[in-house]
Formats: sequence, structure tokens, C-alpha cells
Amino acid sequence: MTTTAKAVGIIGLGTYYPENIVTNKDLEKILDTSDEWIVERTGIRERRVADQNTATSDLATEAARKALAAAKIDAKDIDLIIVATATPDMFFPSVSCLVQANLGADNAAAFDLTAGCSGFVYALVTATQFIRTGVYRRILVIGAETLTKIMDPTDRSTYVLFGDGAGAAVVAEVPQGYGVLGAHLGADGKGGDLLKVPAGGSRMPTSEETLRKRLHYTHMNGNEVFKFASRIVNEASVKALEDA
Repeated sequence: MTTTAKAVGIIGLGTYYPENIVTNKDLEKILDTSDEWIVERTGIRERRVADQNTATSDLATEAARKALAAAKIDAKDIDLIIVATATPDMFFPSVSCLVQANLGADNAAAFDLTAGCSGFVYALVTATQFIRTGVYRRILVIGAETLTKIMDPTDRSTYVLFGDGAGAAVVAEVPQGYGVLGAHLGADGKGGDLLKVPAGGSRMPTSEETLRKRLHYTHMNGNEVFKFASRIVNEASVKALEDA
């Protein structure tokens, strides 16, 4: 007898981003750059930027509320919350636990994961497997970042690239033929030095020296990161299609 795996997909989506818009023209006033230079190399014309009093969990919570409304379910019906982020409010508690409290999702387990730009995909695939195996029924998956808070405002190679925002999805069983049809996950830790925030963790704790050297900001080898991303996104996309 052949057993058909559960079909798992998104039943509600929500997004949230700060109201404050920073355009390329705004950046021209503080950086050695221009609107033309940024658009030609990145296609970016503006980005949303959170204020000092807005944290990642705030963005995540608002996106989650919209996703729950779209799915027409109550927060107490959520079994698990997974937040993908590289910019948590603090080391602990996790963003997912803060969101759980904000939503009143008292019945939900919660954890964060960190997987950089691919974090939401990792979280979605993880949620899919939890549901397919029958561990949970409804999972809230959130990708949220306040990346501008870890960007050096004097470094045009990074500061022009990133903004702040959040997206959320309610994941559950769906009819056969729908949902997540295929996925591919991968990692290459050998490139760790190409894109990192050097200080603030156990390897290089915060000190006067790390602050003076601006080591709590993002450091990136843009050319190498671009070459890697251009290659690996294509390869991963093909493998995901093959898996489907």
C-alpha cells in the first residue's frame, strides 16, 4: 500500500515594514555615492528603515497579526512559531518567544533560527516537515530583520543594500497538489569570513576596542558574495524544481 505524504502549504500571509523611507537621494547626502550608481549596480531606489525604538520583534508581530487574519485563525490555534532572523532584539529571549507573548499564542512552542538571506526558506521547510510528520498542525513562520541597525552608515558598500521589514506565513495541511512541492537547502561555511558581524559574540566579546574599530557592524566582501550568490541561487533553484 502506498501512503501519500501530507500536502503542506501557506494558508495566510502578512507583511509589515516601517513607515520611514530612505531614498538613494537621501544617501547621497551622507555617503560618497549617487542614485545612478546604486540603481545601476543593485536596482534599489529606496529602503524602509526602523527607528531606534522599533525592534525586530515589533515588525515580526505586526506581520504575524496580518498572516493570522488572512488565515482566519486565532493566535491560540498556533502550535509552533519559527522566526528566521539575523538581527534579534537581544541574545535571549528569542524573537519567537517575544512574538508569542505579543500575540497571546499561549499554546505555541517557539524558537529562532539563523540562516542569513535564506532564513525564511529554512524556516518554511522546517515547518513543512513538522506538519508532514504529524508533530504540529498549524505553524507560524516569520522572517524579520532590522538590518539597518547593524550596517555602518559610513560604508557605502553595505549601507545602501539593506532595509528593515518582516513577512509571516501560517503553514498548515492543504489539498493534495498544492503547497510546498519541492525545496533544496544548502550551506557553505568556508565563506564565513566574506559576510559577517565580527564582534559581540563569544569569539570577540564587546569591548572598547571592538566599538572603536566598528566591529559590531556588518563587514562584507561584496564581489565574492555576489559571485557566490549568483551561482548558488541558480543551482539551488534547479534542484528545488527537480525535487518537485
